[in-house]
Amino acid sequence: MATPRAPQSPLPPPSPTSQEQESSPSRPKVALQQPSQKKPSLKSTKLFRQFRAVFRSFPIISPACKIPVLLHNSRLSDVHIHGGTRVTGTLFGHRKGRVSLVIQQSSKCLPILLLELAIPTGKLLQELGSGLVRIALECEKRPEEKIKLRDEPLWNLYCNGRKMGYAVKREANEEDLNVMQILHAVSMGAGVLPSEIVDPADGELTYMRTHFQRVIGSKDSETYYMMNPDSNTGPELSIFFVRI
Repeated sequence: MATPRAPQSPLPPPSPTSQEQESSPSRPKVALQQPSQKKPSLKSTKLFRQFRAVFRSFPIISPACKIPVLLHNSRLSDVHIHGGTRVTGTLFGHRKGRVSLVIQQSSKCLPILLLELAIPTGKLLQELGSGLVRIALECEKRPEEKIKLRDEPLWNLYCNGRKMGYAVKREANEEDLNVMQILHAVSMGAGVLPSEIVDPADGELTYMRTHFQRVIGSKDSETYYMMNPDSNTGPELSIFFVRI
């Protein structure tokens, strides 16, 4: 009588070839920290209120785009704003794509806000080359809905007073977190990430990272002023969030 044969074990899946390994971009492990939930101190709250009184007295550039401006042609980067909270802001996008804005408590934290802007990357680089950029984000008040300003899902977008479409809030995806992890050691700077690090199909990715002073005007307005160490030569960037 024939002895029954033991069932053969399935063959292991083929390992990727060296050519496939070389073609895939090397992505670092995401090790960003959760943002702190620490509330601002009472002293900072008082300073916020004092600045808010001055902030509300600023004139408006135009009825269509409600951006406050400083008097006497002062540069925002020359002004120290007491009570403002320092955060990290990153603008990045593929050269032929659109720009994303990420706000973090620090460069080592997960994003607290990510907006996809309708501004093409090349257009924003052109505006920054002029030395003065004002980005205004406006949305309508909805009294029946109590929602935090940074949780608003859709914004009207203006750049230097011109309507540029919309900005959409979204959750950070794998590529966004990959970029933030690559830049976690960069506190301030600008440059290009090569296609070997990001998705090769989209080409190289341009970024600009800097510190912002976040000033809360009210529950319906916040402003982010770029802290520029080269205040005499570098670009000046301000981002305004207004619910009207």
